Amino acid sequence: MAGRPPDGYEIRRARVVDAPSISELIARFAEENLMLPRPVSTIYPAIRDFHVAVGPGGEVEACCALAVVSDDLAEVRSLAVEPSTQGLGLGKLLVEVAIEEARALGLPKAFALTRVPEFFERLGFKHTDMKALPQKVWNDCIHCPLFPDCDEVALIKEL
Repeated sequence: MAGRPPDGYEIRRARVVDAPSISELIARFAEENLMLPRPVSTIYPAIRDFHVAVGPGGEVEACCALAVVSDDLAEVRSLAVEPSTQGLGLGKLLVEVAIEEARALGLPKAFALTRVPEFFERLGFKHTDMKALPQKVWNDCIHCPLFPDCDEVALIKEL
């Protein structure tokens, strides 16, 4: 079970009203080329995939999504934590919530594509080859502007 958030913070399912904040948070990291952008128009239809960390002021301080890719695989995606709250464990908690959800759905594996592999390694993810994720490549990656020259690291976790 996921740990507890710091005092004053709440981890909860995202709500439709959170979509613009999620998109803006992700955009900050996309500007630094740390992740791909997610326009708000892509967040709305996927809002049920997201959990957020809400701070004491009611603002979305972190987000993470779990996307089911196939009958045996899910992706932990769109993980972003407001820079001023990094180090509080919000990202770790959100990934733990995503992993719990994947287990509850009966999925045996979850993966992440990232430019910060060390974070996921600390959570038990192991390096894998993109060729081990053909569903992801043909569903999403093919539409990416970086395809086929992806610079993200693929990591996978057995659940």
